[in-house]
Amino acid sequence: MKRHSRAGYGLFQLLVVLAVLALLIGMLLPAVQKVREAAARMQASNNLKQIGLGFHGYHDAHNKFPAGVDDKNYSSLFHLLPYIEAGNLYNAIDQTKNCDDKANAKFASSAVKTFLSPIDPMSDNAPGGGTNYLAMAGTNMPLKDNNGVSYRGSATKIQNITDGTSNTLAFVEMRRGDGGKKAVSVESQHVRLKGADLKTLKDTSGVADWKADKNIVGNRGSAWIDGRFLQATMNATRGMSDEKPDVDCGGEGGLSGVRMLYSSGSNTLLCDGSVRMVSPSITFITWQGAATAGGGEVLGSDW
Repeated sequence: MKRHSRAGYGLFQLLVVLAVLALLIGMLLPAVQKVREAAARMQASNNLKQIGLGFHGYHDAHNKFPAGVDDKNYSSLFHLLPYIEAGNLYNAIDQTKNCDDKANAKFASSAVKTFLSPIDPMSDNAPGGGTNYLAMAGTNMPLKDNNGVSYRGSATKIQNITDGTSNTLAFVEMRRGDGGKKAVSVESQHVRLKGADLKTLKDTSGVADWKADKNIVGNRGSAWIDGRFLQATMNATRGMSDEKPDVDCGGEGGLSGVRMLYSSGSNTLLCDGSVRMVSPSITFITWQGAATAGGGEVLGSDW
């Protein structure tokens, strides 16, 4: 019986097949990455919408929005827990003690998915307890007696937002710090000064420290439970993508810009519960106008 041999693939043909496969994978990966990024951006936007529902749920129950930071330094995010289906975590925390008391450490380090943006590179390797969503205190440097919606001791009602709820910022999506203590990037680290330095703070404050690699921390947004400055609150004292570092004065106020997670801008939650992507090209005047609750500013066309 005559046997017929079958021709196999030669080395050249195998190399061609591998080259074609590599080309196809190279073409496919960017498309997959875009799909993943789009899904992450949608989830981040949904997180803000959930926070917005909780924000209004709290208002319905208390006839005011939660303070950006209360007398024991708990944040507005903490007070929203019962309104975003996290009441068990809220009840587990001893509110007779300060927010950073060691008795609350176990619960304060819990990761709350709604408070974390999936697109932040820190989401995969940072310890629990962080947040990407910071409440807007206003345009003044101190957290106390500010002019936004969520500042120290605030009790803002909807009727107090005379600029209009659709024109007033409630929360801003931000990149969290990387925990570093070296001045590498203003997106990942900032300058921390003493509370007393708040009295003499000016726009250029922190620049010299940054250049000298002094007083550097990378803990922006590291504690959703803590309403102090650059933990779960911010202000509009720097513009979008400001090259100067953020400055925290003992948690009682300071200077902050928007450390964006997207090249196209930053997601923001407005006081009417809607989510808006704010472009990095927005003017500083418009940005500050949106941060006040009753300043009477007319927002520009860039809003």
